[in-house]
Amino acid sequence: MPDFFELSRHLTPEERAIRDTVRAFVDARVLPIIGEHFERGTFPTELTKEIADLGLLGCNLQGYGCAGLSDIGYGLVMQELERGDSGVRSFASVQGSLVMYPIHAFGSEEQKEHYLPKMAKGEIIGCFGLTEPDFGSNPAGMRTVAIEDGDSYVLNGTKRWITNGNVAQVALVWAKVGGVNGEVHGFLVPTDTRGFEARTIHKKMSLRASVTSELILEDVRVKKDTILPGVRGMKGPLSCLTSARFGIAWGVIGAMQACFDCALDYAKHRVQFAGKPIASHQLVQQKFAEMLTLISNSQLQALEAGRLKAEKKLRPQHVSMIKRHNVHAALQIARTCRDILGGNGITLEYPIMRHLCNLETVFTYEGTHDVHTLILGQDVTGIAAFE
Repeated sequence: MPDFFELSRHLTPEERAIRDTVRAFVDARVLPIIGEHFERGTFPTELTKEIADLGLLGCNLQGYGCAGLSDIGYGLVMQELERGDSGVRSFASVQGSLVMYPIHAFGSEEQKEHYLPKMAKGEIIGCFGLTEPDFGSNPAGMRTVAIEDGDSYVLNGTKRWITNGNVAQVALVWAKVGGVNGEVHGFLVPTDTRGFEARTIHKKMSLRASVTSELILEDVRVKKDTILPGVRGMKGPLSCLTSARFGIAWGVIGAMQACFDCALDYAKHRVQFAGKPIASHQLVQQKFAEMLTLISNSQLQALEAGRLKAEKKLRPQHVSMIKRHNVHAALQIARTCRDILGGNGITLEYPIMRHLCNLETVFTYEGTHDVHTLILGQDVTGIAAFE
């Protein structure tokens, strides 16, 4: 696994230990089965308890049964899980950053005590209901509403592209209170509530080893104590996305490393033209030099973002940069590695095409490449170009 600038020397002993532990878990338990799950389009639910037992769910949160790792430690967890598969990393990322984090940051004490210890153990799985069929990059346009009715709220709406939707016991649903012009609030909705339905989205060509769902809410009645009391407006869901995007930027480094290592081993052993390995050819070496540079740039950006986060100086715009850069770099690397393997690169015998397909989704979700481009453009110029 490339570490050209020996960034491991900046890690604490605890961070190196968690990285190595998760790496060993991925090697032993994820890689032997993930290709079959990807081909079948199924999530490896048999790994859920093991992931929880390692303390990887909500691992950078403090208290309530969570591991309390550093933010860089959390990033390394995401890196190693995605080295296995984006679907496995997405499962843990959604659970930790998109559901446990907002409960920890914005929930009542009763909500924290009820949900977080069980979620850390994997006894309760959560999903994050923000995106709608007509509103992805513009989540503020959501049409899901919550109407007050006595001691309850009644929710109606549809959410789409929801990771973990069909395996979740609780859905964090973002809705406008009072109508489509109302203020956005988050509701912790048990998925067995009457009127709530999760429908699996099939026929995906990407993130096939991940559960992706559509959530239908028809007159879903929930008590008022299901609302997250500590946040209102779009600050709530956007802060969750900032947390998750930080993990994504680390995660895709694992995908880069997996593709790079596979292509390098292949190039050293694939013999063509006068009995030479293709790794001896100038054009192939150029590709590895370019990929090594992209990986190193991504590692440096992620590490610096982790330091800023620890110092409470990390801004959403910083996260937009690392998400944008690192995912784009990962896609470039996956495509180049697929090219090095030639026809063999499209088979599940090797991990590259699986990562390449997954990264097409990661490139789009939690802020598209273009949206993050405009966020950075606005930060530089002070002019919003969204309208």
